Amino acid sequence: MAVLYKRWNEPKSRFGDLMVVTFMVMQCLDGVFTYMGVRIWGPAIEANPLVSSAMSTAGVAAGLGGAKMMAIGFGMLLHLRRVHYVVALLAAIYFMVAIVPWAALFLTH
Repeated sequence: MAVLYKRWNEPKSRFGDLMVVTFMVMQCLDGVFTYMGVRIWGPAIEANPLVSSAMSTAGVAAGLGGAKMMAIGFGMLLHLRRVHYVVALLAAIYFMVAIVPWAALFLTH
């Protein structure tokens, strides 16, 4: 566990900064792709039940925007806690399970 956590007073990490920006880009891309997918194919296309519920309750833009802002906020919290490898892992996982499927869906239809 000591590898994942770093003290607050350590110097800034370029790797950590790059990973949190990458994480935010992944969130923004997923938000745009989800918005486009919902507009093209309807709200049933969204696989995440939490995001789907937020969109049905608050509207597509507000629900999706709120969910993405919350995800970015949690990513920033991890970054501020200096858990950069976790942020990097989440960005990579997000790329594989959200961005690639949306891109494949848009390219095939």
